[in-house]
Amino acid sequence: MANVIGIDLFSGAGGLSLGAEMAGINVAIAVEKDSYAAQTYRANHPNTLMINEDICLVKNLRLDRGNQSLVLFGGPPCQGFSTSNQKTRNKNNPQNWLFREFIRIVRETMPDWIVFENVKGIKETEKGFFVLEIRRILEELGYLCTEFILCASDYGVPQTRSRFFLIGSLHGKKPKKPESLEHLVTVNDAIEDLPSLKNGANQDILSYKTDAISDYAKMLRKSMDRCSGHLVSKNNDNIIKRYAFIPQGGNWKNIPGALMGNYADKSRCHTGIYRRLIANQPSITVGNYRKSMLIHPWEDRGLSVREAARLQSFPDSYVFCGSIGFQQQQVGNAVPPILAKCVFEIIIKCEE
Repeated sequence: MANVIGIDLFSGAGGLSLGAEMAGINVAIAVEKDSYAAQTYRANHPNTLMINEDICLVKNLRLDRGNQSLVLFGGPPCQGFSTSNQKTRNKNNPQNWLFREFIRIVRETMPDWIVFENVKGIKETEKGFFVLEIRRILEELGYLCTEFILCASDYGVPQTRSRFFLIGSLHGKKPKKPESLEHLVTVNDAIEDLPSLKNGANQDILSYKTDAISDYAKMLRKSMDRCSGHLVSKNNDNIIKRYAFIPQGGNWKNIPGALMGNYADKSRCHTGIYRRLIANQPSITVGNYRKSMLIHPWEDRGLSVREAARLQSFPDSYVFCGSIGFQQQQVGNAVPPILAKCVFEIIIKCEE
């Protein structure tokens, strides 16, 4: 096993860190501004130093690495690069310039490896300006850069979530794209054994409904007989009435017009609004799933925190902190750990 340590910037709840650890990397330091996400990170990564601070204020981030290789990884806030956020998808959004802080810490630490992660929309934002600028600076610093766009469902995650990865090697090594799997994991594989819930459910810890049916559920459950996160947003009666009209794979277009009176301009509704998941397929992207009204495949309600975490490939032992809204945000913003693991494994192979 290669001897590699890591630093996680913009760590959020820890999806990238968990993937790194699963690949055999010892994550020594993590930086996260949001206090609830930092609390979640600490609860699940007790051996990692969590710096709960605005990255712009984090100076002289150094690590005694000895003879170990260092991988610096992270994903600056991605909302400004998302294709669903056209208003701030440009150079005028200050959040879109936080990659400079990532680059600053690259300069300070000169890691052996860099993993920069974001939504695939960063490739098109401002005609690719941000990716080209990041590559230009890293190459000036001596890094050989390799880019991938990977869909999570190709790597054992029950979700068609595509992410951009830029991998930089200080020593001229070029990792190969991870090999995709033939078998797709479905929504049913992911959540069928979890308890039935009602709209507004708020009992955090519950027993499982059935034994683990799929290999995927067995992997995430391990030997647990109950888990946390069975929290569902409370929707009003009108929204629940809308849910009843939507079949699996359907969306807001299936709702009778009489029930959509508060949507003055329906042309602005995208296909992900009021989307009911299809049980025998991978999920669509689990992002801001409360705001987009992502619907459970066979119950008329939104997804629970644990169901969304399963679709993101977090193990059932992973706990999320804060109110339901903060937990939903942490899960939705995370990089699926199993996808992250595949990325870090190709780096480990180059180190062996």
